[in-house]
Amino acid sequence: MTSHKEIRKEIIKNTADYFEARFKNNDFISGKTKINYAGRVFDEKELINAVEASLDFWLTEGRFSEEFSDKITEFLGIDFVMLTNSGSSANLLAFAALTSNKLGEKRLQPDDEVISVAAGFPATITPIIQYGLVPVLVDVGIPTYNIDIQMMREAITPKTKCIFLAHTLGNPFDIDAVMQLADEFRLWVIEDNCDAFGSEYNGKKTGTFAHLSTISFYPAHHITTGEGGAICTNDPLLAQLVRSFRDWGRDCYCAGGENNTCGKRFSQSHGNLPFGFDHKYVYSEIGYNLKMTDIQAAIGSAQMDKLSQFCDLRKENFNKWENIFSKYAEYFILPEATEKSDPAWFAYIVTVKENAPFTRDEITAFLNLKLIETRNLFAGNITKQPGYLDKKWRVAKHLENTDIIMDDTFFLGTYPGLKAEMFKYAETVLTDFISKE
Repeated sequence: MTSHKEIRKEIIKNTADYFEARFKNNDFISGKTKINYAGRVFDEKELINAVEASLDFWLTEGRFSEEFSDKITEFLGIDFVMLTNSGSSANLLAFAALTSNKLGEKRLQPDDEVISVAAGFPATITPIIQYGLVPVLVDVGIPTYNIDIQMMREAITPKTKCIFLAHTLGNPFDIDAVMQLADEFRLWVIEDNCDAFGSEYNGKKTGTFAHLSTISFYPAHHITTGEGGAICTNDPLLAQLVRSFRDWGRDCYCAGGENNTCGKRFSQSHGNLPFGFDHKYVYSEIGYNLKMTDIQAAIGSAQMDKLSQFCDLRKENFNKWENIFSKYAEYFILPEATEKSDPAWFAYIVTVKENAPFTRDEITAFLNLKLIETRNLFAGNITKQPGYLDKKWRVAKHLENTDIIMDDTFFLGTYPGLKAEMFKYAETVLTDFISKE
């Protein structure tokens, strides 16, 4: 009789063969193959890991989750990494942790103000609103597309308690200036690192400067688990709070399948519960269930082995777009990296100049017609989005550049799946468009 170990080996071999047969042939054909702005890049290792996790059938956080977390910890040089089911959930959990009563007078409370920007993705703004705090929206600079530091300083009031910012498209914001303001005014900082996993500022990885940082593993990002995210911190209390909010609000911090880690499971008092109530079922926060599965983590672990290479390729692809668009700099504002930074660019972003003989919508329509995918800078100006019109927020001074971005800015992909022939084709298409204007 064939043993399960022998069957498992055969399945793994067949999985590698399947990858070769199913995913290896993806030749580019000009004008017929779509040039995506983003996409998953993988080899047989991701498939094998996913199959291994499936065969283990542990399903929830297990050995691959620990392996994945350890690799992120080592890459960033940070103490605590908590996996979750998406980057948006990571932002929600990071923010939720700062509302805990366990932080005493430092906890975030309804009607407190949080500094952020309107030119970005909703996931940095939504948790602020959901917890009853007030987003204070500051304009950004062009061509870094990050927060205007002077305007940010002027926006701080006695009600300001937190700064919640993303590194726009992988380009770090001015971290020194932000953290200086945070220290000066005793503010929490959440560093949304979802688009910048692998970027550096002053020789140090982004996602390691703030009190809490977040990562997304959606397929468009630097590595992928399909859906998935993580929260990172060096603060043991914040790590404990994130885990609690992620795991139903539990006070217990036992790992899955473990019991009585604290040694006091039946000998504590909590709230108005009777003495000795099972600590495993004590809930100290109003939490969620936002854990990652072990199958996702298995894919992520394989992806982590490629992250440095992926970041290098993103930088190379950014430079390829730069070489193309710089020929037409009279029509476009080209992106610039923040001083002291080395971005692992999520995308190549340009703004159509006011004097250009075409609009953003005209050029993006043409590019998309030619199967070259583009995206606007996410929400544009989030204050004008229908879901936010009746919500409570405050604009700091003005959003002039944010409105320019809403009307005139777009980006193209830098993900590692792009090929040299794709850039050659794209340059031909862009030249054709410009020559007709």
